[in-house]
Formats: sequence, C-alpha cells, structure tokens
Amino acid sequence: MIRRRALYPLGNFLACVLFAATAAGQVSAAEPPAASNPLEAVIGLESKVPAEARTAAALGTKRQGSGVVIDDAGLVLTIGYLILEAESIELSVGGSRRVSADVLAYDHETGLGLVRASRPLDVEPIPIGSSGPLVRGRQVVVASAGGLRAAIGAYVVSRRDFAGWWEYLLEKAIFTAPAHPHFGGAALIDGDGRLVGVGSLMVPDAAEENEPLTGNMFVPIDALKPILADLIAEGRAARPSRPWLGLYPQEIHGRLFVTRVPRGGPADRAGLKPGDLVLGVAGKAVSTLPGYYRALWGLGPAGVEVPLSVLRGNRPTDIKIRSIDRMNWFTKPPTY
Repeated sequence: MIRRRALYPLGNFLACVLFAATAAGQVSAAEPPAASNPLEAVIGLESKVPAEARTAAALGTKRQGSGVVIDDAGLVLTIGYLILEAESIELSVGGSRRVSADVLAYDHETGLGLVRASRPLDVEPIPIGSSGPLVRGRQVVVASAGGLRAAIGAYVVSRRDFAGWWEYLLEKAIFTAPAHPHFGGAALIDGDGRLVGVGSLMVPDAAEENEPLTGNMFVPIDALKPILADLIAEGRAARPSRPWLGLYPQEIHGRLFVTRVPRGGPADRAGLKPGDLVLGVAGKAVSTLPGYYRALWGLGPAGVEVPLSVLRGNRPTDIKIRSIDRMNWFTKPPTY
C-alpha cells in the first residue's frame, strides 16, 4: 500500500471551489446544487481478487484506490480496473468507517465501474458536471480519498484520444498536471465543485504525445452519461460488445509490434506470438493503435472473424482470429 502524504497545497483555487459549492444562489436552476464540500464525496475503495483471476497477474489481488459517491443510495463511481473480477469490495468513509459493497457494473469501453454500498453511506453525493468545457489551461482539483490532504490543484494540459495496449481507446481523454500519485478512481472536480472526470492513469507525456510531462489521465464524465442508466439496471451498457482478440500491441516508430498474447485467448489459439508485427486488418494497412482498433471494431460485434496480416521475421502471413466478448474471458464471468 502506498503511504499517503500531504500533497501540493491548493492555494486560492480550492477556496474558490468550496465557495462555489456553497453559493447555491449562483447556480442555474437547470443544474443540481453543488455539494457543500465535494471532497467528502471521495472515499477509499479496496478490492480483493482471487489469485486465479485473469487480471490478477497484471493488476494484483489486492487493489486500492478511490471512489466517488454520486447518489444518496450508496452508488459509487470508480475506475473499472479496481473492481474487475473482485470477490469483495470494502469502502472507507471518513478515513475510519468501513462499509462493504458489491460490484454493480463494469464498462470496458470507457473503463468505468460502479459499486453499490451495502448500507447508506451518509455522505452528500457530488453532482455530476460536464467535461465538455474542459480545455487546455482550465484549472481543476484532483482529489483522492483523504480529504484536503489528498487533493491538489492542477491544470488541464491536453484533450486527446488515448490508446492503451489492452485493446482500449478513449476519445477526448482529459490529461492534467502536476501528477497526483493516488490517481486510481480519483475525482476530477471543476471550479463549480462538480465531478468532471475519474482518474485512470499516470502518464509520462500528459501535455503532448512523446513530450515529457508527468501527469494524469482521466475518463471524461460525459462518457458515463449515455450509459449510466444501463449500468445501473443491467450492469453493462446496452450496446453490442466490441470484438476482443487478446492481442496486445505496442506502437513503435510507426509499427505495431505484438508484445503480449494472453494464454488461451483468441489470438493465442490462432498462433499469434510476441514479436509478430501487425500489418493490416481485413486488407486495410494499420500502423497506429487507434487506427488498428478502429479497423478491428469496424468489422462488427464480438464473435466476428478478424482477418489479420502479420509479419513474423521476414515472412508475411495472413491469420484469421475468431473474436470473443472480453467479459467472457474472465475466469468467473460477471453475472450482470
């Protein structure tokens, strides 16, 4: 467990956020009033994952981070990898009160997850804002569980697509700096005291790709809005699942090298190996992660057959892979 410490002082900006949160008379009637102290809605989250889980080796069996209370009935929003394949969830409220919770939903496309506390948390929820206005230079607060000592002032340093090697592409991701060390599930709060993003990663190139500036990447809250009702009702978004191959590439100098192939996954069964070079999808040349993902997902929903052109050594070859729904890959597929 990472030891918590006092972070960068927030200065006048946090005071402005807290003032705005209490200035109900200045809030538009079309918007919900801000919480009296939005930092209180950010709570601790700890999950335990079975050792045999598919994600245990990469993400660990004990995962710790933050969650954000978003309703009066104990609904907590967090980043999905903290709760993926979890067998138990415990929330920490106010630094000392412990409350068990159940996994309610997970959405791979956004990376977001929801848990429901087993009893009321007696925490005022933070209102959901809009991530659309967050442009470069906008000042924000990044808060993990722990109140004022676990919050820092930061700036939005870029808005751009983020592609991860784990078959993940997030459009209009929010990048901030300076970096918060406890980013997993952290709340991104705007100047009106509203939630505008959920913490996902620490990245070395927050401002621009391949330009050194350590910062954080956040999932925009606007990505949650169209699917929130589905997640609460069904545990997943009501859209076709994307095809998943279990083929994890890395973009190096305009080429896509396969770096990892999970054992027993579709790509492994088709004979893909680390070191192979992906040249194209269904006859379309690809050289970037976003281009590869869009070509792959453009073929149809999970279950579609995916023709890949690959280079192994100096020998080009064509391979067909039958894709699956990633949710069915887990050792214990979720019941939701």
